[in-house]
Amino acid sequence: MTPITPEQALAELYAGNRRFVTGVPRHPNQDADHRAVVADGQHPFAVIVGCSDSRLAAEIIFDRGLGDLFVVRTAGHTVGPEVLGSVEYAVTVLGTPLIVVLGHDSCGAVQAARESVRTRTAPAGHLGALVDAVAPSLLRAGREGVEDVNGIVDIHIAQTVEAMLARSAVLAELVSAGRCGVVGMSYRLSAGEVRTVAEVPAGATAATLPGPAPAADQAPTAVAG
Repeated sequence: MTPITPEQALAELYAGNRRFVTGVPRHPNQDADHRAVVADGQHPFAVIVGCSDSRLAAEIIFDRGLGDLFVVRTAGHTVGPEVLGSVEYAVTVLGTPLIVVLGHDSCGAVQAARESVRTRTAPAGHLGALVDAVAPSLLRAGREGVEDVNGIVDIHIAQTVEAMLARSAVLAELVSAGRCGVVGMSYRLSAGEVRTVAEVPAGATAATLPGPAPAADQAPTAVAG
């Protein structure tokens, strides 16, 4: 049965990840019959806003199949208008009850942004936008005295959860109304395990939701020229 609540969806993801970790995946919903079933429509039970890292394939690490997960991926799970629009579509049109921000240890995007800030050198091309997107998390880590890269990754995951709700009134309202929940997870590359590092449950009131994130033109500049 397809999960219909955030709690059920989260439990299903953890159950699938446990099967993956222990080497007994079921590979559900990957057969020809199910392919035919979902050809006429989709009802994913979770939106995965994940890092583009090639080792972070959501359907594999959560042992799911066709039509189960609505996956949006960017390097460092950075969130721009297109990402927010995709997530809003999944929740409002497809009725998906859970949003997951999925990061991982030793994240290359976080490390690249950290090095760029440390050396005060701007990366070439559009990589500068990636550094700017990760910069608020680096500054937050600095304020909290976190220097370990994996600790910074956890902060960046939580920062992404907060930024999504701060920048999307649609998502914030749906969470407050109990329509969906948001969870930040970190994946361990070597062990294959996920763990929750941030959570905004369905029904959270406006007073408990994250405050506004700085606008793009107000955000601290990652690299000083």
